[in-house]
Amino acid sequence: MAPKTQIMSSFVAIAVVASLLHPCASVEFHRKLAASSSDPAGATWYGEANGAGSDGGACGYQGAVYQPPFSSMITAASSAIYNSGKGCGSCYQVQCSGNAACSGNPVTVVVTDESPSLNDPVHFDLSGTAFGAMAKPGQADQLRAAGAIKIQYTRVQCNWAGVQLTFVVDAGSNPSYFAVLIKYLNGDGDLSAVELMQTGAGAAWMPMQQSWGAVWKLNAGSALQAPFSIRLTSSSGKQLVASNVIPTGWKPGAAYQSPVNY
Repeated sequence: MAPKTQIMSSFVAIAVVASLLHPCASVEFHRKLAASSSDPAGATWYGEANGAGSDGGACGYQGAVYQPPFSSMITAASSAIYNSGKGCGSCYQVQCSGNAACSGNPVTVVVTDESPSLNDPVHFDLSGTAFGAMAKPGQADQLRAAGAIKIQYTRVQCNWAGVQLTFVVDAGSNPSYFAVLIKYLNGDGDLSAVELMQTGAGAAWMPMQQSWGAVWKLNAGSALQAPFSIRLTSSSGKQLVASNVIPTGWKPGAAYQSPVNY
């Protein structure tokens, strides 16, 4: 397997195109043609040959990386894309053509981890599953044997069909401290800001701080009154309100779904 490496480089702006990720998707389903020009990057792979990289990665998605809709089609990304965790959940199409085993067809992956880098302007450390998905049929092992290759990448929109926007309450949450992991965002997939509004007289939106990865926190200093509404701002500035998504009697470790998504 290819080792993980560290990158310090500026990010090149990239075009956004539509994409589709299905919760029951096979590797073949993830093979979608890119609709715009792409940019160069380096790529390696890590973890098991047919695995999902690491156990959850630096974004905090834990076992979700193996399960639909992520389905092991994940990547760690260099610091410019990972963006201290604010790039968690963003989707990219990647493809290779410089190796005899490359199919030349793009596959869609989601950022779930932070990648060290080689001497590349941008670097993707893909799961073994995702790296092999760029190969011609029957040649995944041959492509993985290359270890490190050059690829083209394009930012795409996420569309998590069949699952709902999900808020997983952090195990350390208590009446005055609330932290939550947010996953399965459609559209941009990543977030630039999160706010919480409790229930009661004079309730107002309170900014949450990014704790780590895809986890956001609010240390209110006094007991918060549920239910809570959560307002999300995506990386392109689009806002979405999940009204009363965290119910009265919420529990640390519990997951709550929103009927609305981007």
